[in-house]
Amino acid sequence: MGKIIFNKDELVNLGYSLEREILKTSSNGAFACTSLCFCNTRKYHGLLIANQPQIDNEYHVILSSLDETIIQHNHPFHLAIHRYPNEIYCPKGHKYLSSYDVSKIGKHTYFVGDICLTKELIFSSEEDRLIIKYTVERCDYPFTLQFSPFLAFRQRHKLSKVNSEINTSYNKIENGVSFRPYSNYDSLFIQFSKQDVSYKHNPDWNYNIEYIKEAQRGYDSQEDLFVPGYFEVDMKKGDTLFVSAALSEIDPIKIKDIFNKEAKKIEPITTFDSELRRAASAFLVKKDNKVEVVAGYPWFGRWGRDSFIALPGLCVGLHDMESFKKAIDTLIVDMKDGLFPNIGSGNDSAYNSVDAPMWFFWALQQYTDYTGKTKEVWKEYKDVMVSVLESYRYGKTKNIKMMPNGLIYASEDKRALTWMDAVIDDEPVTPRRGKCVEINALWYNAIMFCLELAEESKDKEFIRGWKELSEQIPGEFKLTFWDKTYGWLADSVDGYNRDFTVRPNMVFATSLKYRCVSPKICQLVLDRIAKELLTPFGLRTLSPNHKDYKDICIGSQRERDMAYHQGTVWPWLLGHFVEGYLKVYNICAYEVGERIYKGFEEATNNYGIGGIAEIYDGNPPHHARGCISQAWSVAELLRIRYMLDNYKELAEGGKA
Repeated sequence: MGKIIFNKDELVNLGYSLEREILKTSSNGAFACTSLCFCNTRKYHGLLIANQPQIDNEYHVILSSLDETIIQHNHPFHLAIHRYPNEIYCPKGHKYLSSYDVSKIGKHTYFVGDICLTKELIFSSEEDRLIIKYTVERCDYPFTLQFSPFLAFRQRHKLSKVNSEINTSYNKIENGVSFRPYSNYDSLFIQFSKQDVSYKHNPDWNYNIEYIKEAQRGYDSQEDLFVPGYFEVDMKKGDTLFVSAALSEIDPIKIKDIFNKEAKKIEPITTFDSELRRAASAFLVKKDNKVEVVAGYPWFGRWGRDSFIALPGLCVGLHDMESFKKAIDTLIVDMKDGLFPNIGSGNDSAYNSVDAPMWFFWALQQYTDYTGKTKEVWKEYKDVMVSVLESYRYGKTKNIKMMPNGLIYASEDKRALTWMDAVIDDEPVTPRRGKCVEINALWYNAIMFCLELAEESKDKEFIRGWKELSEQIPGEFKLTFWDKTYGWLADSVDGYNRDFTVRPNMVFATSLKYRCVSPKICQLVLDRIAKELLTPFGLRTLSPNHKDYKDICIGSQRERDMAYHQGTVWPWLLGHFVEGYLKVYNICAYEVGERIYKGFEEATNNYGIGGIAEIYDGNPPHHARGCISQAWSVAELLRIRYMLDNYKELAEGGKA
């Protein structure tokens, strides 16, 4: 299991604490993200980041930070920390940090002279509301606690700059004030559980706050934030203060109750399993009777492909089949011509993924296997499944079609249609045009899954229409992708061009319930993957033996895109590697799976605290990169745990 308590030496060491980030989320969609010492290092950091559908249906940083200052005997002690150009940090509040306890809510402890002050953050699950709890654990003399809100009010992918359009006024509300710097935004309401909190209005700008992570990624990295004034409240030993930052006003009496109610829902971290479950819960956004999967924090939204791949692990890990089904139903609403949107929803949807619809079948297959609702699934989803299959079979979209041999061909100029989707200057880094190995493995699995459901429901019409094709595909798949002189599967085939570059996409031909190739070929494929692609944190996207292999994923966006699928390690691929390994090597694969799973225990300490990163460098020491917590990274580890536990149970019963 990962670290539970971070100590003073770690927290005051900026080289350590700035590299580690904390995440707090609401099932309503809002979230907070910052570094371990509360110094924002990304433009995606802030204490209240919430959706603004009236503007662009994107997430916006509303409250960047709430800077605390302890004033005792007329001496100020600033607990906040910001970075400015030339590596200047001001103030340097991290030096007062004593510990950070992750085990329950997440508690920061500060020591300032005789004062011991703790700080805990939690979100309401029903609204965009962050509540911060401050507790005076110890002090010899009373003191004043001052709060200065740093306001951003901008889309999370952008930065705020000083401007004359800002409305610097405020409105007084019960136990607090509200701000609305720009008329198209919701107001920010800051309220306190105590009545005797004073507010001093002193509008000003704080210039050139620098986000070092953005500078490293080649982006504009400096921001101006509006500071409207400050709050003050007197504190003494034993006092507890709750601060609410939200997009709606609340009766201050309820702030404490909401905090305590939400605290009771949080599962304590006692094992690595429980840590992953907590991470998993952050990705499911439940709103208006819909469920959406956030692909990764802090900058991704809903992605179709990622949602289908992540749902089984997330929901099986959380034992939440209701959310599983609702998430699938939510995505179906935006279906168009047999395709699911890969990015966005509604009018903002982008239909540029050949594999998202195939992963829909896989996700529904996992749901069916877990619930046993075979007939119910066919009755409810038959029309949707058939529409997808027919769209592919009869080429109803301009870039995806079934060839005469029954395999799927996909190609579109200036687009990358598979999950290896990085594009630079309108040119895909990994074009993979034509017949792709994982697309056709998924295609066959989808047809066979539908036939399984149809046979259970005695749907003779569907069986007549698809049975013959299903019998044709395995032979054509082997003929197209297999070559015994290589000993592994081609990654893609376009006409006479067969690309036998060693990539991880062939792993899906070994892991799916219905496979096109023999166990012997699966074994050879897995052995090649283990030899050239397997690392402790995932599978490389390209063999190190290839001339285009990139060992690290850093630098400008162009440099990172060049490495993204050219050697960079992806954790989510391990789920299918372990699944394929269990099918080929049976009980001998169990220890391999356990080693892979447990190998991530310390990884939750080193990037996003409690989460699993999106990607890792191809070469040791395999530094974490990308999103600090990625849905399918967490999900596939939970699915590995489920598979191993299930396999162990079968093995002990003599059925494996």
